[in-house]
Amino acid sequence: MRRQRNVKIVATLGPASETYESIKALHVAGADVFRLNMSHGSHDEIAKKHEIIRRVENELDSPICILADLQGPKLRVGVFANGSEELVIGAKFRMDLDKAEGDLNRVCLPHPEIFQALEPGAHLLVNDGKIRLVVDSCGDDFADCTVEIGGTISNRKGVNVPDVELPLAALSDKDLKDLEFVCNLGVDWLALSFVQRAKDVFQARALADGRAAILSKIEKPSAVEKFEEILDASDGIMVARGDLGVELPVSAVPPIQKRLVRKCRAAAKPVIVATQMLESMIESPMPTRAEVSDVATAIYEGADAVMLSAESAAGDYPIEAVQTMNDVATEVEADPTYTQIIAASRTAQGNTTADGIVAAAREIAEKTDVKAICCFTQSGTTALLTARERPGVPILALTSVARTARRLALSWGCNCVMTPEVDRFKGAVVNAARAARSGGFASQTDQIVITAGVPINVPGTTNIGFLYTSDDADEAENAAVG
Repeated sequence: MRRQRNVKIVATLGPASETYESIKALHVAGADVFRLNMSHGSHDEIAKKHEIIRRVENELDSPICILADLQGPKLRVGVFANGSEELVIGAKFRMDLDKAEGDLNRVCLPHPEIFQALEPGAHLLVNDGKIRLVVDSCGDDFADCTVEIGGTISNRKGVNVPDVELPLAALSDKDLKDLEFVCNLGVDWLALSFVQRAKDVFQARALADGRAAILSKIEKPSAVEKFEEILDASDGIMVARGDLGVELPVSAVPPIQKRLVRKCRAAAKPVIVATQMLESMIESPMPTRAEVSDVATAIYEGADAVMLSAESAAGDYPIEAVQTMNDVATEVEADPTYTQIIAASRTAQGNTTADGIVAAAREIAEKTDVKAICCFTQSGTTALLTARERPGVPILALTSVARTARRLALSWGCNCVMTPEVDRFKGAVVNAARAARSGGFASQTDQIVITAGVPINVPGTTNIGFLYTSDDADEAENAAVG
C-alpha cells in the first residue's frame, strides 16, 4: 500500500485495537508496523493478533511488519500491609529482601542483584521517578535510604536504578519463553527492553537464530554510554524516551534523541522514536500543539519511524491517532526546509561498491527527472543503504523474500514489493518497471533508476546501477551501466 510519506508509523495493539476491523482500519489509516507488547496478553492472544495482521496483509497485498516487544527485567517493590504509604521528604526508608509486608519504614525489593550493585550515594527511583530515594548505606540484602522526593508508594510499583549498571540478564525467564514463541510464530523484529551492553544483544541474536531481526531499546544511561557497541550489535534501535526520561534528567533526552537518530542513520540501521508522542489522544480526538511539534521534530531529525503506544493500544481514538501522525508526516515532508535539513545531515562516508552505487543512484535521481529508485535486495542491505541516503524520490524495495519485505517496512522510504524470483538481470529490470507502473510511481515514459547485483539472488552483491525509461525497461536486454 503506497504512502504519501517516507517516515513509518508503528502502532501498538491492545484492547482498543485487537479486532480484524480495527487492525485493518489502522493499516489503511497509515500504520506500517504493528507492535505486540509482550508485557500484556497471553500467548494465545498474541497469536490471534498475529494471525489477523497476516490476514490483512494478504487481503491488501501489502507487506506488514510485526514487532514483538519483550518485557525485559522489570524491577518492582513488594506489597504493603496497608496497600500504600506516604513518604515525606527527609524520612528514612529501607528496602530489603525480607518478604514481610511493607510499612512506613520499609518494603521488600526482591532483587538481590540490585543490592549487590548499589553504592552509597546511588539513587532509587520509584513509580516512574515520582519518588526519589538516595542510598545512605547498603549491604548484600538491604539499602537504607533518605527520601529526596516524597509521594505515595504502593504495591508492586516499578523501581529504576540509574546510577549503576545492574548485573541483570537482559532476558528474564518470561522473555526467554516469549522470544521462542514469537520467533516460531513468525514476527519480523524483536525489541529488547532495558539493554545495557552489547552482550545483551548477542544473547538475543543467538536465541533468535535469524528468525527475527534484533532492535535494541535505549532506555538506560548505561545504554547511552555504550551506544556505539550496542548499535553495532543491533539491527535497529528504539529511542524509548519513557524510562530514559526517568533515569536521566528530562532535559537530557532531546539531545540524546537527536544524537542517536543521527548515528543510526549513518549506520544505515532503522531507528524508532517512541513514547508519549500523542499522549493526550488517549482521551482526546485532538492532540496538543506541543505533541504535534514533537512528532514533527522526530521526522525533521530523520527518524525512520515514530511510534504510538497507549494511544493506539488502549486509547479512545486509535484510528485518529494514526491519521494524525500520517498527516503530520505528510505535511513535514512537503516542507522545503525538511529537504534541506535531511540533505545537510547526510554524513555517511561509504567505502564499498554498494555505498557508491546507492549514492550515485540518489545523485542521478535528484539531478534528473527520475521518478523512483528500484532496489533489488535479498537481505535488505541495498534498500537500507539507499534509505540512508534519504533520496528525494520513492524507494521501491523489490524482493522475492517475504521476510525481507516485512522487515524493510520499518525503514524510511521503503515501499516494499514482492516480486517473483528471477535468474537473469533482464527479468529483474522488467519486474522493476512493472512494479513502478502498477504502484503509480512512474508512467511508461518516466525514468527510473534500477540497482541490483550480479550474479542475481546473491546477498551483498550490489554492483550495478541502470537508468531506464519505464517503457524501455520492458524490452531491454542490455543497457549502459550507470
